[in-house]
Amino acid sequence: MVSIGSNLQEVKRRMAVACSHVGRPANSVTLLAVSKTFGPEAVRAAQAAGQRAFGENYVQEGLAKIEALADLRAQLQWHLIGPLQSNKTRAVAEAFDWVHSVDRLKTAERLAAQRPPGLPPLQLCLQVNISGEASKSGVAPADVPALAAAVAALPRERVRLRGLMAIPEPAATLQAQRAPHAALHALLQALNAGGLALDTLSMGMSADLEAAVAEGATIVRVGSAIFGAR
Repeated sequence: MVSIGSNLQEVKRRMAVACSHVGRPANSVTLLAVSKTFGPEAVRAAQAAGQRAFGENYVQEGLAKIEALADLRAQLQWHLIGPLQSNKTRAVAEAFDWVHSVDRLKTAERLAAQRPPGLPPLQLCLQVNISGEASKSGVAPADVPALAAAVAALPRERVRLRGLMAIPEPAATLQAQRAPHAALHALLQALNAGGLALDTLSMGMSADLEAAVAEGATIVRVGSAIFGAR
């Protein structure tokens, strides 16, 4: 039987080792537990083991879990990391804390308009198609500066642009894994040099979190190494 608590500790150990190799403090990277396809009880077990931030790929599945775990709402942080269609922005704006997958201004505008005034600002990342894969969502790197400027100009009491997210093409070696993560970090640095104040790089998963940490990830998204095979 999968021990979610033990798996969490092993992932945190990997993150700490990866940080130490590049001289980063272990607390400079946040672990986002990707709970897609696993039920509310798996999330509850992870929360009991100390995990706070959870990532969902599918809006409806995420909403159902948020509702099922309403008693833990104050202890949990919910991140949407999968595609977001325009007709689902209202539900996401009302329920989630973060959205990592913004790749159009229209999506960000709708989230800003639909975020309830009583809630803290919805934290946003732009999804970048850093490897240029035709099958992947995300904005092309060349188009990021204009989109970032437009999203950053939206009402800050409703939405706040925090940084960039990417799902690089899988690679076999650490060096090959590091290249797209380095490119995303360079893009963030260029945006900040241009006047933005972004602090988030959402990159790295179970198979490549060491490469992502080495290149400056501040959030790593780990699913199977915590919850087991899907």
